[in-house]
Amino acid sequence: MMNNNPVVDINHLNHYFGEGALKKQILFDIHLTLLPGEVVILKGPSGSGKTTLLTLMGGLRSAQSGSLKVFGKEIVGAKKHKLIQIRRNIGYIFQAHNLLDCLTARQNVQMSLELHRGLGDREIKHRSIAMLESVGLGDRVNYYPRNLSGGQKQRVAIARALVSRPKMVLADEPTASLDSKSGHDVVVLMQKLAKEQGCTILIVTHDNRILDVADRIVELEDGRLKQNQLII
Repeated sequence: MMNNNPVVDINHLNHYFGEGALKKQILFDIHLTLLPGEVVILKGPSGSGKTTLLTLMGGLRSAQSGSLKVFGKEIVGAKKHKLIQIRRNIGYIFQAHNLLDCLTARQNVQMSLELHRGLGDREIKHRSIAMLESVGLGDRVNYYPRNLSGGQKQRVAIARALVSRPKMVLADEPTASLDSKSGHDVVVLMQKLAKEQGCTILIVTHDNRILDVADRIVELEDGRLKQNQLII
């Protein structure tokens, strides 16, 4: 049974780049809660702070002031080892697929599982192939990225993000390099697989074609959060 404790709970979060005279505030008094199993889209103009907010939630950047709790753990001022523990429960999908060209689709997906202790080689291989099959790439398991289309590479990246059964997936412009149908297909796939796993998804996007997959839309403008929009 899924609990309703927030996966992410943000209060009075501010963030700055630079030091001294060059210091510039990027995020202003952010309040945001993400619940288990929710698909939330974060949209807004370029430079509004979307990617910064995503990287803070993902423990990829150090939060500076206010409160930012992920899986109930405060990460403002958190030590590096605590951030690493949190990151183990998060799947990341970026606009650039970040696949390793020297590895096959299966080997790229396996990388996520090799970070987790207690899984044998056979289990890792089996789960990686099963996840590639679930994203429609059962016949591309041993292909290298150079022999895959843009949409197929993005599906490998989705499989890699989801194979470790994370509690949360953070996706930054996952459809930017894809045509309309491929873009919609990969986001629906993310939604389906993550719902099956009871996982929270946050998608940063400019792509209005994929808004229908969201439970909620959140908008950032000039580093400030605007009204949440519920999708009915």
